[in-house]
Amino acid sequence: MPVIVSEQVIHTLEFLKEEEIAAPIDIVFETILEEMEQLDGAGGVPLPLKLEPWPGGRWYRDLGNNAGHWWGAVQAIKPPSLLEISGPLFMSYPAISNVQYRLTEENGATRLKFTHRAMAYIAYDPQIGENLKKVESGWGPLLERIKAASVKK
Repeated sequence: MPVIVSEQVIHTLEFLKEEEIAAPIDIVFETILEEMEQLDGAGGVPLPLKLEPWPGGRWYRDLGNNAGHWWGAVQAIKPPSLLEISGPLFMSYPAISNVQYRLTEENGATRLKFTHRAMAYIAYDPQIGENLKKVESGWGPLLERIKAASVKK
């Protein structure tokens, strides 16, 4: 069988967003933990995710019967000001992502700084390319839900 060796391009992405949330920092942090288990996949299909909120804790898609997809591990957690996750996230190819939620309280409101940075090998595949273009459309609704749910509490 022939051996194929080729060089591939590593792609990067960076998504940054800041939100001011009219809720105390403890409430916003608690809401982030809750909402990270409520993501939607393609076509709005709910993804059953679990987050173990401690250093080294897993963030994974739980399909039951010991099946699923590991999205990442808690790299750092300092309630209520920081949650950082590293792993491939939704990418099923050589990839590493770092997601950070940094919170500060200012005048009774909370400033949320969200960052997602990633490096990945992405073979030419139109489906994968389309998925990467949807990074903002994936994080944007999550951040809006965090904001709305925090204010409701």
